[in-house]
Amino acid sequence: LMTDSKQSQALEKPADKASSEPPQPWLEELSPRQIVAELDRYIVAQDDAKKAVAIAIRNRWRRSQAPEEIRDEILPNNIILIGPTGVGKTEIARRLAKLSGAPFIKVEASKFTEVGYVVDAAINMVRGEREDEVFATAEERVEERLLDLLLPPLPSPPPASGDGEVSAPSKADTEVRPLFVVSSRGEVESKMAEPEADRETGDAERHLRTREKLRKLLHDNKLEEREIEVEVAQQGLPIFDLMQSPQGLEGTDINLGEILQEMLPKKKKKRLVRVAEARRILLDEELKKLVDMEDVINEALDRVENHGIIFIDELDKVCGERGQAGPDVSREGVQRDLLPIVEGCTVQTRHGYVRSDHILFLAAGAFHVSKVSDLIPELQGRFPIRVELKSLTQADFVRIMTEPENALTKQYQALCASDGATLEFTDDGIEEIARIATLVNDRLENIGARRLHTVMTSLLDEVLFGLPDLPEKRIVYDEARVRDTLMKIVEDEDLRNYIL
Repeated sequence: LMTDSKQSQALEKPADKASSEPPQPWLEELSPRQIVAELDRYIVAQDDAKKAVAIAIRNRWRRSQAPEEIRDEILPNNIILIGPTGVGKTEIARRLAKLSGAPFIKVEASKFTEVGYVVDAAINMVRGEREDEVFATAEERVEERLLDLLLPPLPSPPPASGDGEVSAPSKADTEVRPLFVVSSRGEVESKMAEPEADRETGDAERHLRTREKLRKLLHDNKLEEREIEVEVAQQGLPIFDLMQSPQGLEGTDINLGEILQEMLPKKKKKRLVRVAEARRILLDEELKKLVDMEDVINEALDRVENHGIIFIDELDKVCGERGQAGPDVSREGVQRDLLPIVEGCTVQTRHGYVRSDHILFLAAGAFHVSKVSDLIPELQGRFPIRVELKSLTQADFVRIMTEPENALTKQYQALCASDGATLEFTDDGIEEIARIATLVNDRLENIGARRLHTVMTSLLDEVLFGLPDLPEKRIVYDEARVRDTLMKIVEDEDLRNYIL
């Protein structure tokens, strides 16, 4: 249950993007059993929660297939996941976000939430899909632009006169002109040739041959370090950024900062960059030309309204015993702020109006102090499905370290392989790690599967530090070695000095 880093929004794509595998079906198109099977690849136990989420997701697709006259009446069954920290509540939502073709965001209930966040997520998702569709075309255009920068095009032929005859060459046309030649190292050299020689050999043919040589060198990545001059758009002034509404909290139709930026002329400046960087700059420009942002925004708004998912974490933090004065009043105020969005309303964003009636809301909380029944009745009614997740046992810890595709043992094995080492865990070694993690959870605060991270970090700390200099590149952790390494930590009364 290790948290991955956020997916990068960079424009870099693999070279064989056009020939990549076909896209996977949307999560909503999978059957509930298939959705559970996908979650089982990364999440251990919590079968009831997986089943409830799978049904809710599949119901989104079922609604889209229902007759139009009743489709708008079918509202999503929002879910509250109840359970202690570290048992998989957030992980279930995070994996749904990776599997789903729908816009997804995660927010904390203690912070005011607006649908504008999920609109931005949807725009990024749809824009990425559109860019994938035109990526091959953009790459071809970038290649031609790079060749134009590496090898200037031939001058245009003289224009024809009104009677169709070509006008006499000017003095500039009869002057000695440079010819460009590509060396074996990819260097573009120029030499001067007389006009008569140009006419005999043919400028166009020679120029084409030179261009094709450069094209081959580009394909072989032999020109990546060559410096060329490109024009790039200057960044907007910081004052315009200050004039924009905070992301997700837009409240007006008019964005003064964007209007002023559109009115001002687009300034460009020339930069001397390497071919590798120029390719990224030009690719960004070509993708922006090929992707229709108005179409992207329209598609994104539709996805948000009909397929959007919002995960509200730590809902118990805004829940207190009802009827009390003091801080609980402010907590109830946050609940009432969330209520209209969950209940269904029209939300105004900088990209347009969005109805939240059919957005699926997943909420989670430990609820170890308060209860779900302490929420205001109106908000309770908007979460008809409640699933209680179970605390993880020692046997679950063993499964977490062996079964998921992103198991901690596999992650550390990959890290050690980078230094040319082989890391192995025996079955009894994994059992001992699980036993120690369970023991520490019992003696301290129970943080669920997150305890495995702290135990594994302590176990492998010294090995990872000295790994590049170790003569023996095969490291095996069995029960005895795990116990010897962690014995001091387990026996120490103040475990917080070592574990947390």
